[in-house]
Amino acid sequence: MSLDVPTALLERAEAGQVDDAEFVDCVRRSLPYAWSVVADVAARAAGGDGVAEHAVPPPGEAERGQLLRALASDAIRGGLERHFGVRLAFQNCHRVAAFPPALVGGPVYREFVSPLAQIRNQSPELRNC
Repeated sequence: MSLDVPTALLERAEAGQVDDAEFVDCVRRSLPYAWSVVADVAARAAGGDGVAEHAVPPPGEAERGQLLRALASDAIRGGLERHFGVRLAFQNCHRVAAFPPALVGGPVYREFVSPLAQIRNQSPELRNC
């Protein structure tokens, strides 16, 4: 299961009454490690040179699972991107980058999401992550 959804929120969702803020709050509470990684890169992207990366392997499998669930789900990833105002890019099981919208499509973004970058970012210890 990707998210720990409170009964009241599930009932509102079944009635079609969940807004983005409620959804994002559910993600924050359900996936705290993933939230902290995304919040960190988003804050650094907003306050620095425009792009920020996180490349530290998660401390354990539970945290790795949170990051994978957050970034593999279109709904969760999209909610995080809207909330933080960035485009997220993801490689392997832990390398996350945040790009401000103005840089999406630019050379740094294209390089990060390229097949060449994905291949260069491989190593035997990451093969099964």
